[in-house]
Amino acid sequence: MTFEQFTELLRPDMAEVDRVIRARLHSEVVLVRQVAEYIIAGGGKRLRPALVVLCARALGHDGPQQHELAATVEFIHTATLLHDDVVDESALRRGRQTANSRFGNGLSVLVGDFLYSRSFEMMVELGSPAVMQVLATATNQISEGEVLQYLNRRNVEATPEQCLAIARSKTATLFEAAARCGALLAGQGAAVQQALGDYGLHFGLAYQLADDLLDYRGDVARIGKNLGDDLAEGSPTLPLAYALRNANPEQAATLRTALAGSGEPDFAAVLAVIESTGAIAYTAGLAQTYAERAEAALSGLPDSPALAALQGL
Repeated sequence: MTFEQFTELLRPDMAEVDRVIRARLHSEVVLVRQVAEYIIAGGGKRLRPALVVLCARALGHDGPQQHELAATVEFIHTATLLHDDVVDESALRRGRQTANSRFGNGLSVLVGDFLYSRSFEMMVELGSPAVMQVLATATNQISEGEVLQYLNRRNVEATPEQCLAIARSKTATLFEAAARCGALLAGQGAAVQQALGDYGLHFGLAYQLADDLLDYRGDVARIGKNLGDDLAEGSPTLPLAYALRNANPEQAATLRTALAGSGEPDFAAVLAVIESTGAIAYTAGLAQTYAERAEAALSGLPDSPALAALQGL
């Protein structure tokens, strides 16, 4: 399945999710609506809400609850983006100004809080304690991942294992929760919930590692952010941590200087070290491994267009 076929399959569901999102963005405070609408209207792939819908449909569920839950997950994700961009001092996301660049840091943080609280209102309305437990736990783990990432800024001793732990908490956790909640909506037992959760977790890790690679190998016009942003922010992602572990002393000095923020980082020199140490190939191979684990977790589910879409991702 191509990505175009994937988006076409989901078009009616995503249109309904977007309708729910805009209805739930309503606030009597006009500026809250403006900032929230700005970040939501910025687009994105909507992969997390898509996982909710696809996992529910793959297990036979069809109804408005999946759209409400998908919108809830997207609100959680959007809140993290608003807070992330403030912490990272990012200026560009999805090819345009970040909300903090346009509206200021204070307002971005407060609207992020609004989206978090609105997502919990929506969870309560769904009336499923199990779903609330999964999403509340995920939100807590995402926050812990953000703190871990912050604590590791400019950390020239960061290890690949630490980077993977951050990727798991910060990114993969919400994919895992989205997929697991799809199984919960469909009334599935613990074994199927675990299988779908494993799918989401491994898919999320593959996704984050691919994103880490794009910081060094991406096309700015296509990915909507600047190359080297992670490096400039002092975030030691897996390619950099792997290169640090395998570099010779001279190469390691180049990486440490760039990561420590001692002047403008020489991106070309860093990229040369990352490529020569095999970090690109290692990260890509690990992403592929996680993608294969994700697909394997789906074994045993009945054939359907939704299952084909999950496999195709």
